[in-house]
Amino acid sequence: MTSPSSTRFSYGPYIDSALRTPGGHLSIGRGGFTLHYGEGARLSGYDLEMVKAECIAAGLPVIDSLAVPFDAMLHLAVAGPMIAVGRDPDPAPWHALSFASLSAVAAAYAAAGAEVWNLPELAVPSAPATAGRAS
Repeated sequence: MTSPSSTRFSYGPYIDSALRTPGGHLSIGRGGFTLHYGEGARLSGYDLEMVKAECIAAGLPVIDSLAVPFDAMLHLAVAGPMIAVGRDPDPAPWHALSFASLSAVAAAYAAAGAEVWNLPELAVPSAPATAGRAS
């Protein structure tokens, strides 16, 4: 019989790839998580706490928008730019179908109340103080 610990999925290779990819990050929202680890490469699931802890410990940027009010989240997701993962960002001003830097998009989510980790260039006073958050 197989023990639960021996069948545990490892996010390590995906996190390593995300760390090597410009714009690589983990996003957490109402529909689960998405680990962006290359241009057009994503891994999605619902094991929020485990993948979040692994990504934060590895130093990968994490945007957790679970605390963002639904209307603000909807506006950011529909009208805001996408994060440029593995590609150059488009020049500002950005719109719904453009690509912006991870820092620019993370700052907009943080201003709406999202928790952001491992983006030291952001001063995020609106994110709840949480152990392990780099600001």
